Amino acid sequence: MTFDVAVIGSGPGGYVAAIRAGQLGLKTVCIEKVKELGGTCLNVGCIPSKALLHSTEMLFQLQKDGPKNGLNFSGQVDFSNMQKRKEEIVQGFNKGVEFLFRKNKVERIQGTAQLVDPNTILVGSQKVSAKNIILATGSEPISLPFLPFDEKKVVSSTGALSLPSIPKRLLIIGAGIIGVELGSVYSRLGSEVQFIEFMDRVCPSLDSTISQNLEKLLIKQGMKFFLSHKVASGVLEKNEIVLSIEGKEKFTLVGDVVLVSIGRKPYSRDLGLEKLGLEKDPKGFVQVDGFFRTKVPTIFAIGDLIDGPMLAHKAMEEGVAVVEYIAGITKKIEYMAIPNVAYTLPEAAGVGLTEEAAKNYNLGYKTGSFPFKANSRAKCTDADDGLVKIIMEETSRRILGVHILGDHASELIHEATLAIQMKLTVDQLADTCHAHPTLSEAIKEAALSLSSQAIHI
Repeated sequence: MTFDVAVIGSGPGGYVAAIRAGQLGLKTVCIEKVKELGGTCLNVGCIPSKALLHSTEMLFQLQKDGPKNGLNFSGQVDFSNMQKRKEEIVQGFNKGVEFLFRKNKVERIQGTAQLVDPNTILVGSQKVSAKNIILATGSEPISLPFLPFDEKKVVSSTGALSLPSIPKRLLIIGAGIIGVELGSVYSRLGSEVQFIEFMDRVCPSLDSTISQNLEKLLIKQGMKFFLSHKVASGVLEKNEIVLSIEGKEKFTLVGDVVLVSIGRKPYSRDLGLEKLGLEKDPKGFVQVDGFFRTKVPTIFAIGDLIDGPMLAHKAMEEGVAVVEYIAGITKKIEYMAIPNVAYTLPEAAGVGLTEEAAKNYNLGYKTGSFPFKANSRAKCTDADDGLVKIIMEETSRRILGVHILGDHASELIHEATLAIQMKLTVDQLADTCHAHPTLSEAIKEAALSLSSQAIHI
């Protein structure tokens, strides 16, 4: 079997690369070891987590704001039905990717792939030849040596999405974006949720202003955080998990389920990289050049397998870029214009430089902000927590970063993403008419604040 392009892995980077290759008329095959297409994101990550976040957000909003809006809610939760809805959504997207493969004439082979030489892949006993090979095998959760995953009592994000019942006490090791999202789900369902985080703030990848304000809101929602602490050991005792915590003080925490959410690592096991001399850095990332080429010119790597933020949309952009490069089209990805989102309540999103990064680069910068408490649409929808923060280069007034904590931040951030992609100034953003009343007006007002011209504060 000979192809122009063989993609190993069907996650966001892999399936998008395969579809784009099909669109460009390249004979394409996608090799996936499991039956379900879509990778971690579709099956046990982005999609199922957002389904549960949506369901529990409806519950939380009814409990919090229902009575004053004239809505009475009994508070009953059918957790099995909630999980059923989540699975139906996932299955629907699985079929969707299968349909897109057929539409774009992408062949699919199920099995574990191993590189044989620069143009040959072994899948079981079957040999697949390809002029170009794209590695898109993604990443996997990092475990603790003393708390291996059993996906029942000690769970990764995968297990946390499919618990058979709501735990009374949930301990979460790691207060990054995945941790706080899943913690939010179970806190809204009634679990006592406690976090142990090695860093001094939640979601360290976010701008510190956003992170600090988000932490306060999550605490207000009932979650508890032990920051600047680490888990020294953990044992299973009488169907409970007992964690020994060290930091400013030493103490123990007891939970019914422990979610270990301390990050992810590239998934490159058994691919045969070493046999071909493909290099990895100390963290396990495959080394590539600016065109995603490995040391072997016919083999490329994208997504979580290479250095950079482990984001589905980053992998998708790389999937398109690498295939277009193979087809003779040069496309540059503006990595500064890749947004990052935490789907908490309220949501947090950022794009471009954080204030900490601007300081580290010794840039002359200035910040402006606007609170949602002064935004009319936010007031009307009981969603006035949070703010918009803009970082600009002081001399050129070019937008360096935009950070949002607020309702629908995941949607609002794309105006800022385009602004950074197009290298716009804050004045161009401030001069753009925004519909009233909308949440996006807060972005305009934050831009105006950098000239001391904000109207509503």
